[in-house]
Amino acid sequence: MTTTTLPSPTQDLSEGSLGMALLDIERGDLPTARRHLAQATAHGVSAGGNASLFHGAPALEFVLARAGHAGRDVRDAVDRVVDARLAAAQRRQASGALPHLAEWDLIRGLAGLGALLLTRGAAPSTRLTAVLAYLVSLARPVRIAGRELPGWWSAVGPDGEKMAGGHGNNGMAHGIAGPLTVLSLAARHDVQVPGQRDAIEVFARWLDRFEGGYWTTHAQLNAAEPPEAEPARQSWCYGRPGIARAQQLAGMALGDPARRQAAEDTVARTLNDRSHLARITDATLCHGWAGLVTLARAVAADSSAPQRFTLAIGDLQQRLAADLHRLPKPGFMEGRSGAQLALTGTNATDWTSALLIT
Repeated sequence: MTTTTLPSPTQDLSEGSLGMALLDIERGDLPTARRHLAQATAHGVSAGGNASLFHGAPALEFVLARAGHAGRDVRDAVDRVVDARLAAAQRRQASGALPHLAEWDLIRGLAGLGALLLTRGAAPSTRLTAVLAYLVSLARPVRIAGRELPGWWSAVGPDGEKMAGGHGNNGMAHGIAGPLTVLSLAARHDVQVPGQRDAIEVFARWLDRFEGGYWTTHAQLNAAEPPEAEPARQSWCYGRPGIARAQQLAGMALGDPARRQAAEDTVARTLNDRSHLARITDATLCHGWAGLVTLARAVAADSSAPQRFTLAIGDLQQRLAADLHRLPKPGFMEGRSGAQLALTGTNATDWTSALLIT
């Protein structure tokens, strides 16, 4: 398999042909899926430093595996990516520096690669357990310039610029809710590493305190009281719905019915709050109706009272159907393919595992 580090939108799961192939495969339209896959791989597939669950060889493996056709060459390339990313993370930890979000988050980092390895379904590999052990290590505090900080604290802000005092990101796409969910899903699949339960508790308790904001600043970290909830868009990628799904899965992993119930209550309140819904402005998976309805279905499926979500799910489906045609992009995360997957409401290929929803 040809490899390159040059970015190409066609091999990007978020916006490119790979994401479009997911819809084809879910529909059983394999001829169209093959055409989209050919477009995605026409100029090689990245197995370099930019490869992740949402780009390059790992993204290609995820899509091919939905059709049961992820070959050994693709998996070997992904294994090399995982090994390189783990080695880089270990070097960074040894240096005493803080991590960049891209080291560990879902979209670009090791949480996403761990999610991919979990979907392989075979006996846990040493690579999977190594990734889980790394995610567990983020729960251990670090000391930087005499200050104790969370192990996932980043000096760089969400926009890639230096942030005074750094920040702790809370969301599902780029925050600690991602590693929390990977560890919780691994426990659900009976995959355990030392310290996993303790790490789940550390991350979950952090989100108990700071879930009201997209991220936590240094000033908020040291405040006597948790910050007030921000009047921000509540979606899958950032906000309480995505975090609540992480908390529901954490409650299941910990055998904590109170945490599980609190998470379900949060989702129910959010989906029935007109002020929250008014901040959703499109049909996308990432931050729109498609992501909310897909998440709500999963929360309901794991709830002891799924009927409490029925009306809200119906309302979200109507909003999604009304807005889908307005999406200008064709792809998965911010385009029509992802929105159509959500509207269809099926998950035969487990495509929702790319979002850590299942």
